[in-house]
Amino acid sequence: MLPRASGILLPIPCLPSRFGIGDLGPTAYRFADDLHAAGQHVWQFLPVNPTTPTYQHSPYHATSAFAFNPLLVSPELLAADGLLDAGDLQPPALPEGRIDYALVAGFKQRVLDEACRRFKRRLPDEGYTRFCVQNAAWLDDYVLFAALSHRYPDTTWNRWPPELRQRQPETLNGLQTDLGSILEDLKIGQYFFHRQWLELRAHCQARGIRMFGDLPIYVPFHSADVWAHPHLFKLDEAGNLLAVSGVPPDYFSADGQLWGHPVYRWEAHRHDRYEWWVRRLAHNLALCDYVRIDHFRGLVAYWEIPAGESTAINGQWVATPVRDFFGELRRRLVCLPLIAEDLGHITADVRETMQRHGFPGMRVLLFGFTGEPDANDNAVFNVSENCVVFTGTHDNNTVKGWFENEASDLEKHRLAITLGHEPTPAALPWDLVRLAMMSPARLCILPVQDLLALGREARINSPGRWENNWLWRITAEQLAALPVKPLLEMTETFGRT
Repeated sequence: MLPRASGILLPIPCLPSRFGIGDLGPTAYRFADDLHAAGQHVWQFLPVNPTTPTYQHSPYHATSAFAFNPLLVSPELLAADGLLDAGDLQPPALPEGRIDYALVAGFKQRVLDEACRRFKRRLPDEGYTRFCVQNAAWLDDYVLFAALSHRYPDTTWNRWPPELRQRQPETLNGLQTDLGSILEDLKIGQYFFHRQWLELRAHCQARGIRMFGDLPIYVPFHSADVWAHPHLFKLDEAGNLLAVSGVPPDYFSADGQLWGHPVYRWEAHRHDRYEWWVRRLAHNLALCDYVRIDHFRGLVAYWEIPAGESTAINGQWVATPVRDFFGELRRRLVCLPLIAEDLGHITADVRETMQRHGFPGMRVLLFGFTGEPDANDNAVFNVSENCVVFTGTHDNNTVKGWFENEASDLEKHRLAITLGHEPTPAALPWDLVRLAMMSPARLCILPVQDLLALGREARINSPGRWENNWLWRITAEQLAALPVKPLLEMTETFGRT
């Protein structure tokens, strides 16, 4: 069972930095120190896989389930390693509090190119050699996929020349020579991230801080994983989609949600004894202490939509070999510290799977003031012990933004009754922080925006909206204003130290 503790949700890209995007450098260390000073024992972040402009740099549409986002490598730490000079650390004019990905990507690429050039002069490097050997199962495919995606920038892998689409061995071997320097640079960039991550994690561990990661259930069609392992996904022989992911129509959406990821060919995974999944989870658990499985219910039964549909209406539920799957994971992995994202309509088979394996679920207080109170699992009086309670998540508005722009009259009325006083936008975030802290939930996670009582301008993501997501970043001044002492006192009072 989870320890009784609390922590803060702050994605790595949202950290302050003079390089236009948060990274694994000095500010991350300072934030870890703030967590420790405030009595917090968990740092939750979002997936750190490579993102693309095609999907607005969403961390849930990464080009690899294993690789790391080079935009999050710290130039300052590279300079400390002697791989950059002070003159290399002069970024263009970048906005504060917001990410301009085009400017950031251009600057970071120049920095990485220079660091790679200097690093290659030092080769051989024992740590780099070990990293390449230990991660070869995904690293070799990823760097080749990334290089080919750059060569064919406006098309997906199933439109590449047949010898590349079909991964003919002689062609791939030839590319190792033709693209040798590019592939080496891509591997070195991955190594830079991995080394910086392990150093940051050691810093957190020394302060009693656990890292809480996030694993999207699906991967995009144009990804290294689908290109390298097409037999594990529902594709035809030419590599075209046969079925895609989504969720069925419900109260909130008459058409359902059409996500469009390729769905898994579970019989192929079972034949391989779930090797891809075992490696994926082992990889993430080597980097984190806890891992949240996004859309957990899809591991029990998922909504499958025929490719080419314009909505999710004409889908069907398809069961997975869930008992065999988790049985194999239990057999192969030492432990499974997984958190199940079980928000929305959850059926008995999903609850039974979670209960059998002891996986904690999620409760979000912003959802707790509507519907039938006795049937609302997110109402604070219904929150159970074996779960993670949030004021809100990265997909919600901030507490202040929700109250000012979204909360209904009924929700505001129930909120007032729950609190025992009329809520105000300025005070409400800490009212809900207090409710979350005093709840029976073993783990309490607080978005940093709510601790700072920020409004809707600080929202990270609005599901269903294509633009203006994944851009928000906390400023250095805001982070310096983090109410460390009040948070420590509340943490101690409610027994979460």
